[in-house]
Amino acid sequence: MTFARILVALDQSELRETIFLRSLTFAQACQGSLHLLHVLSPSFLGDPGFSSASTTFSDLGTYPTFVDPTIWQQQNQAQTEQAAAWLGQYCQTALDQGIEASFSYPTGEAGHEICQAATDWSADLVVVGRRGRSGLAEAIMGSVSQSVLHHAPCDVLVIQSLEIAAAPLQQSESEGD
Repeated sequence: MTFARILVALDQSELRETIFLRSLTFAQACQGSLHLLHVLSPSFLGDPGFSSASTTFSDLGTYPTFVDPTIWQQQNQAQTEQAAAWLGQYCQTALDQGIEASFSYPTGEAGHEICQAATDWSADLVVVGRRGRSGLAEAIMGSVSQSVLHHAPCDVLVIQSLEIAAAPLQQSESEGD
């Protein structure tokens, strides 16, 4: 099967570069095009005033904090400009390699926005990263890769973080000692 339209979901984690480079290599092999997607957090870009970008007290709960509208606008603008800048750089890298590429940065819940973009763009493949949340952390914060695996309208390729990929190897090595 060939993948002509590859949607690449990127966040600001250390895994971002790996996800992009593997997607670029895959697009070259398939002679496909890339659409780079970064989902901006609605909790950060919400309305000025009371914000859910808030203070956590002893991991017991989250309390809303007041955000000055001017500061909110500056932070909103900075986050949007940063996303456009690094997505634009990745897009240019792909174009320089002869791969058709575009990008977008919608605001919303990451899993939903990735699946919506895959539908809207008619993606053949979605590439996402996985940081390795499990147990309580995954139950509370959710897993974007899990959400995409369950709801994407096409095939999904999950790129593991180096920590996850190395974990079974480390365990096997320690068992041999």
